[in-house]
Amino acid sequence: MSLSWGSVAAVLGLAVPVAAALWEFVLAGRKRLGYRVQLDTTIRDSAASGPDTTVLQRMQWDGTNLRDPSVVLLRIENAGWSPVVAGDYVAPASDPVGIRIAFPGRRVVGMTVTERSPQVPPTFFVPGAGGFETTGREIKLPKVILNRRAHYKVLAVLDREEAFTETEFPEPEVTAGIVGGVRGGNIKKTAYYPFASRQVRWLLASLILVSATQSAFTLAGGDEGVAAPLDCAAGTLYLSGSTAFAPVLREAARQYERTCPNARIPLTATSFKGSVDGLDTLAAAGAGAHLPDARGLGNRLSFSDGPKSDGRPRLLPRPVALSLFTLVVHADAGVEDLSLEQVRDIYAGTVTNWSQVKGNDVPIHLVSRNPGSGTRTTLERQVLDGRPLPAVTTPDCAGLDRDRPGRCEVGGTGTLLDTVSSTPGALGHSEVGAAAARDDLRQIRIDGYPATLEGADEGAYPYWQTEIAYTYGEPPADSIAAGFLRYLAAEVGKDVIRSKGHRPCAELDKPLLCRPSGAPTAR
Repeated sequence: MSLSWGSVAAVLGLAVPVAAALWEFVLAGRKRLGYRVQLDTTIRDSAASGPDTTVLQRMQWDGTNLRDPSVVLLRIENAGWSPVVAGDYVAPASDPVGIRIAFPGRRVVGMTVTERSPQVPPTFFVPGAGGFETTGREIKLPKVILNRRAHYKVLAVLDREEAFTETEFPEPEVTAGIVGGVRGGNIKKTAYYPFASRQVRWLLASLILVSATQSAFTLAGGDEGVAAPLDCAAGTLYLSGSTAFAPVLREAARQYERTCPNARIPLTATSFKGSVDGLDTLAAAGAGAHLPDARGLGNRLSFSDGPKSDGRPRLLPRPVALSLFTLVVHADAGVEDLSLEQVRDIYAGTVTNWSQVKGNDVPIHLVSRNPGSGTRTTLERQVLDGRPLPAVTTPDCAGLDRDRPGRCEVGGTGTLLDTVSSTPGALGHSEVGAAAARDDLRQIRIDGYPATLEGADEGAYPYWQTEIAYTYGEPPADSIAAGFLRYLAAEVGKDVIRSKGHRPCAELDKPLLCRPSGAPTAR
């Protein structure tokens, strides 16, 4: 079996961070004794002219002048994650000295401990007791017990040996060992890494390179051996139906095409003309395909706000989302809340001016969707208790008499919202997502409840509907229609549905019913 470059990159992408963690926290992080030379300087005036430098201020030690003094500050530290105890030092048990520090070319004239961690007791550093002493050019330090991250600092005063003529002094030579420590246990000169050690930084750089390689293969998409996601299918899918659900479908189609390189979902301005129109289009396409009874159409889907009417036995429903709708008014109506009875009276024609419901003195103009709209059908069934809308007074909304009430019809949600916005006193209906994006309109609360999923769940808000996807027969499992339906029920599809103000059926307790929890099970 051959592995693709994408698979190799994925394996490396997992192996590299694991190796980095093992190195940092298991291998390099076990017992480790380290030191840092934090200061090593002479007390000379390096700016003085001439071949000889001068001492800035003559130093003395025990009454004797120092000819060329210098000071060294060393930090001894536990650089691992395991404690260092007396028995860990590589030295005979009878020898109290754990660390020796030599200064070639210089002799030690004095030393002191200037800083120590709180866990390091001062009893370790009593001169002449327990290995804390100086001899000639060497400092001896005891077997200090160091917990994780513990340290202490030693300041040494030195003077040049007469026989040493070099200008610069060699670095201090630190000798110590830890049983079971890193790289043989020898003490190492450490450095401060604000991010990570050099080895780990190399490993992280390798990880970035591997991730970039894997991303390149993923973005290539069509390379052999790079498998498409499980829900991807090849072919062309035609969508139709609900204008209210069109924003979801346009976004989901765009993302599906981007994810699935062999899928095409062409959409035009006339793809979504209404629920009934979409069902008619799907039924006609299925009948024209002359499919056998056992096979469904695999390249078409239609979406409807609510269930189909009788008479289309081969159209099969699949609930997709719970959709919310809202009534919208022109800002000059002066109304933002209506009781359910007031809404029904307005559409029945018994309330014709906004002043009758404590609004402004403006005639009410009803702007409605054409017959076949799922939003309109839901308004009639859910809000108006099955009553039809009043008769159209003008075939063109531009012909509404501003001084008298009237009603007109438009084709799509966008046109309806534009018409309500430009017509004083207008009242219309829309899906919530599209209405919420308009600052020039007011949404109507019903009985004090806004259009929210919580209100629908409690049975308080009535204007909602189940968005249903219809197929012509049962589409083949490997068809693009079946793949797109699975995509809408998966995480990415659910995110798209939620982003447009709808609730995915797949996340409800009873996804096949796809109704608010407080809604009655039958009407």
